[in-house]
Amino acid sequence: RGLSVGVSLDSPDSILERIHIGDTSNGIQGGERSFMVYQSNLFDEVSSPVRREVANRSFSGKVLNRIDNDVENGKLEIKEKSICNNMLITVHNKALLSGIAYCISSCSMILVNKYVLSSYNFKAGISLMLYQNFVAVVVVSILSFFGVVSTEPLTLRLIKVWLPVNVIFVGMLITSMLSLKYLNVAMVTVLKNVTNVITAVGEMYIFNRHHVTRVWTALLLMIVSAVSGGITDLSFNATGYTWQIINCFLTASYSLTLRRIMDTAKQVTKSGNLDEFSMVLLNNTLSLPLGILLVLLFNEVDYLSRTPLLQLPAFWMVTTLSGFLGLAISFTSMWFLHKTSATTYSLVGSLNKIPLSVAGILFFKVPTSLENIASIFFGLLAGVFFARTKMQEKSQS
Repeated sequence: RGLSVGVSLDSPDSILERIHIGDTSNGIQGGERSFMVYQSNLFDEVSSPVRREVANRSFSGKVLNRIDNDVENGKLEIKEKSICNNMLITVHNKALLSGIAYCISSCSMILVNKYVLSSYNFKAGISLMLYQNFVAVVVVSILSFFGVVSTEPLTLRLIKVWLPVNVIFVGMLITSMLSLKYLNVAMVTVLKNVTNVITAVGEMYIFNRHHVTRVWTALLLMIVSAVSGGITDLSFNATGYTWQIINCFLTASYSLTLRRIMDTAKQVTKSGNLDEFSMVLLNNTLSLPLGILLVLLFNEVDYLSRTPLLQLPAFWMVTTLSGFLGLAISFTSMWFLHKTSATTYSLVGSLNKIPLSVAGILFFKVPTSLENIASIFFGLLAGVFFARTKMQEKSQS
């Protein structure tokens, strides 16, 4: 709309006409309406091609005069600044929206898993992991089929390269489920800081990477908070702590192994690249046969055949929601990383543990003491201090 007859989309006249129509004093909608009325009257009065061309030139001349007047009056510069400001606000809004979406999905995933395992007293953690991964595979496959996302085909060479990473990935998910069943959410978030310690030591020995003194200070504070949190935990459970420590080692191993195998995996793909969507599909697809094997090995089939929970529609709704939330974490984290940076992502992830811990204590009515709350808060602050120190270390390097 708003282009005169005989004017191409790429011509200067058409650009000037669009600027003029978008900047009328009555707003965009009023400008379009006034021009449509003008255009209608023009077609009624002009019948020959010669007069039509004269009318077009006359209209373009009027537009040029108005643009010149705007430049002389300083209005064009104000309009350009206004457009730049609007674009800047839009970028900030998208970054804020992606950060909020990431925080909500991350917190919700842990709380929903805790609700399924504790409130429903569901004892088949491996089966829950298997169902969540199945939901992720179905959703990503549907999105890939309709062209919403692009994924790499799962070739035999790619599966062979990725299989060691996937074994660690499955172990990481299962131990996370088992520790969350026995421990409260706040202690799980604090104990997860031990993963940073193991990862830092692994980087030093495997990648010969040395950290500054402030990083080691932050790691020491994390260890102190984890030990003090365990000592003051009124609902201490040795089984839960054992599973969580194993989870920390597996999570650190997954992070370190992923860095080494990533380059090799890219070389065996058809496109020479392996994006996040492909990794989500690859990890969750390969976890299905391994998950089924573990379900049979730990005899969860017998429990699933006897539990009445599988007959409750509400239970299926919650478990399916947990599967969507697991996938949402992948999508929102990629969105958040795209809109901000890795350092901001790391810092927000550390800050995100604070409301998560508070929500876990309040929702599940965890028995606590002042000493335990202080150690938890100390551990969360240590995590934030670690993230900020890593940001400074990265900027200096």
